[in-house]
Amino acid sequence: MHAFANQIQTYSFEDDGEIPNSPLPLLVYPGVLNEYIDQMDEIFLQKGWHSTWIGSILPHHHYHSTAHEVLGVLSGEATVQFGGQSGRKLEVSPGDVLIIPAGVGHKQLYGSRDFLVVGAYPEGQYKDMRKGNPNERPEVLQNIKEVTLPSTDPVFGDDLLFLEYWGK
Repeated sequence: MHAFANQIQTYSFEDDGEIPNSPLPLLVYPGVLNEYIDQMDEIFLQKGWHSTWIGSILPHHHYHSTAHEVLGVLSGEATVQFGGQSGRKLEVSPGDVLIIPAGVGHKQLYGSRDFLVVGAYPEGQYKDMRKGNPNERPEVLQNIKEVTLPSTDPVFGDDLLFLEYWGK
């Protein structure tokens, strides 16, 4: 088992009828990249996670049905709700890395003025933007089932740490 594994936090969310969520848990690697904040986007790219972007998290519940997502906190603090309206509120801060399975809802509730994250997606996966529209449920439920597991961990690369928690 990886030395960092005992620090990883996991959160599971049920389908709430609006946000499908996932049987795979949200993973939080608290402070794992504290010493590499300026290099987070490069680290994600080197580990095979692409389409990096820098910004904040959208202020409404949304999810991606065609890709898993990694978020690394670059600066500031925020409260982010995961799992939909009745989901879990988490505090995030610089150096934290969150691996969000396809289907898991997320929404920024509060962010300090300097709050920034870098986001990325596994090689070969491209995000869509979903907000829980009822008429798209059959499509998104099928999409989520078809999203493959990433071939690398966004922080640890070929040491597929996340697989220990995604039951594979």
